[in-house]
Amino acid sequence: MYLAAIIDDEPIITEGLSKVINWEKYDCRVVGTAFSGQEGLELIRTKRPDLIISDISMPGMDGLQMIAALRVDFPDMEICILTGYRDFDFCQRALQLGVRRFLLKPSRMEELEEALQAMKDNLDRKRREKESLLEHREEKAGESTPENSGGSSAENKEDDSGEKSMENAGSFIVKNAIAYMENHYSEHLSLNGVAEQIYVSQWHLSKLLNRLEQKSFSELLNQIRVSHAKELMNDPALRISDISEMVGFTDVAHFSRVFKKLEGISANEYRNRKL
Repeated sequence: MYLAAIIDDEPIITEGLSKVINWEKYDCRVVGTAFSGQEGLELIRTKRPDLIISDISMPGMDGLQMIAALRVDFPDMEICILTGYRDFDFCQRALQLGVRRFLLKPSRMEELEEALQAMKDNLDRKRREKESLLEHREEKAGESTPENSGGSSAENKEDDSGEKSMENAGSFIVKNAIAYMENHYSEHLSLNGVAEQIYVSQWHLSKLLNRLEQKSFSELLNQIRVSHAKELMNDPALRISDISEMVGFTDVAHFSRVFKKLEGISANEYRNRKL
């Protein structure tokens, strides 16, 4: 039997879906409901459901952030988005994160049933493929001939699909991290603090930044701060020390070193050329 979770900030939706749908028909049982993205994150990590029905717009953490944060740990989880947002961009991002169905509120029962059947069918397929691969590996245990060393086509197909969803989730997480850094660069920022704001571990965020941006957290933050410092230098009334503090550096000497490293010239020299 599969486990299901429902996440929506409207209690009438979560309660209605829990009671109205004949979950046994889909070999499922509901193991929990949540009313925000953060609650949903905790519920899924605790109960480990096989499929979820989730809204997008919720207090604090939205549904897409929640899905992106979970994709690495739960690559096979089947997801249906049920939302009132009629926005193609939301739909596109959801599908990139491996969402099986994107339904608009209010949805007909037939649409929900079709979505559940599609998710169940996909879970059944994955289960059969895993059982088949397990049997194949047991039969071929100890063998290392070229013809079976590459794995089956079903295994490769599933791996490619899972990797694509995880890659899209990683890009989504990095995009959110950079957006947060752009909006808060003047504050004291740390890798752990930014990771908490986008609901992932600092280890995971660091790994994604290095892989997708080819930069460490501090390198990316310095780049953002220097970029804004260059804009502020157009104002002759501001001193270099003022600008340094305005973009988040607590030490003007450190700012000067970082600026020269990134731009190849000192901050004063850059300003003189601009003015």
